[in-house]
Amino acid sequence: MAHPTGRGDPVGPRLVFVHGIGGPRDPERELDAWKAALAHGMRLSGHSASADRLLSDTSVECVFASYADLFTGRQKQGAEAPAALGDDEEAASVLSDLLIGWVEALSYEAEGPREQRLLEHARAEAEPGPQQQGSLQVVRRALNVATTLLALRPWGRTAQWITPKVMVGHLSQVARYLARGEHDASGRTLDRRVRDRVLAAVSDGPSVVVAHSLGTVVALEALHEVTTRTPLFVTLGSPLPMRTVIWPRLAPQPPAVPARVEKWLNFWDRDDILAVRPHLERDMRPNGSGVLPVGLRIDSDGTWVHSAEKYLAQPAVAGRVAEELARTPYVAPEVVPGSTPSAPAGSAG
Repeated sequence: MAHPTGRGDPVGPRLVFVHGIGGPRDPERELDAWKAALAHGMRLSGHSASADRLLSDTSVECVFASYADLFTGRQKQGAEAPAALGDDEEAASVLSDLLIGWVEALSYEAEGPREQRLLEHARAEAEPGPQQQGSLQVVRRALNVATTLLALRPWGRTAQWITPKVMVGHLSQVARYLARGEHDASGRTLDRRVRDRVLAAVSDGPSVVVAHSLGTVVALEALHEVTTRTPLFVTLGSPLPMRTVIWPRLAPQPPAVPARVEKWLNFWDRDDILAVRPHLERDMRPNGSGVLPVGLRIDSDGTWVHSAEKYLAQPAVAGRVAEELARTPYVAPEVVPGSTPSAPAGSAG
């Protein structure tokens, strides 16, 4: 079954990519970029044949679940966060909590007195004052916190990739999703519409799901609604371990591994400023099969390591995906009378 963001005539396992925070996206271009990064990591991990299969478009159906356009009603590319939050007091409250949780999560790994002082300063900036109510005041605090945190190592050199304004705009997307508001004409909330995009991508067959950043929250919630197998769920740069902020807002409650997920790997990079530290397995309830997330640390080169492509190109990430795709059995396409089915790359015939 072909998807509008897939390519070719796929006949094998489905690989679903779920993006995270950010501005408007070109799904076709993003799909190519994610596949290229993953194929690179596969080759580095010794899975060159799997990389060739991935890029051949003949034996792996790849789908990019895009939902960024759903956020652009308020937040155009380059728009400031106040425009993104509008007058949504619930989203502003979530963003305020996110700021505090973000600083507290980074404080666990403070190195040296300078970092500690900066984090204490950021913590004070994150706390709302008696006259600091409303979305505009929350955004101003967020900008101050982001400016302070970007002075920490190694993020002080990231100005060419991200500014405090852009970072706060990204965080506001997380807040808007978790606020469960912004109803459309049919009454569907923003978070419901976002999850529907992921569910359409997963569709009706076994899928390996690879999610990044905010997409890890979206995918986790969506997978609770999936009735088919998820042989592997991979989360990259996830904010899910932010227990005091995101945890109580997850649906359904209490947070648990979705019933049909058979394996969950949570990859994190210590230098990823937007991914709080692991230990999901300490708090998340297992599903009926006893599956729990497994936290795995990676170390990427460069300063800005939060990008999905950075994670996907890591051999530790790509190798696990390649192994799972290799275990997924080949599914023959439906034969149309008078035609000859094509064999998947690497198969005899």
